[in-house]
Amino acid sequence: MLATLAALPLAACGGTTPPPAVGFQPPPARPSYGPVGLERVMGKDAAQLTALFGHADADVSEGTGRKLQFQSAICVLDAYLYPGGGKGAVVTHVDARQTDGSPIDRASCVAAIARRGGGK
Repeated sequence: MLATLAALPLAACGGTTPPPAVGFQPPPARPSYGPVGLERVMGKDAAQLTALFGHADADVSEGTGRKLQFQSAICVLDAYLYPGGGKGAVVTHVDARQTDGSPIDRASCVAAIARRGGGK
């Protein structure tokens, strides 16, 4: 009996690793798109964006940064403007998504938004 009691703590140490989750897969990474096709917006100021896209659907300022948001039936484009290089605030980054939140190529969204605004 004493041998059985002495073996109990050792038995608790073995075989307690849970099995790996079956069928679990991490969510797919969001696609990363390069700057090709974004020449119409990168480095532009708010007035140039308005001339290209029409009035912004949202205009949010925080600190020295500003976000202009433009929407079409196809996508939503967020243009982030920050001061730099002796100029006023210019676009340094853009994000785009379909209206349902799914990823979309940023350059394709720029083209769709430009058509909405009668862009040049």
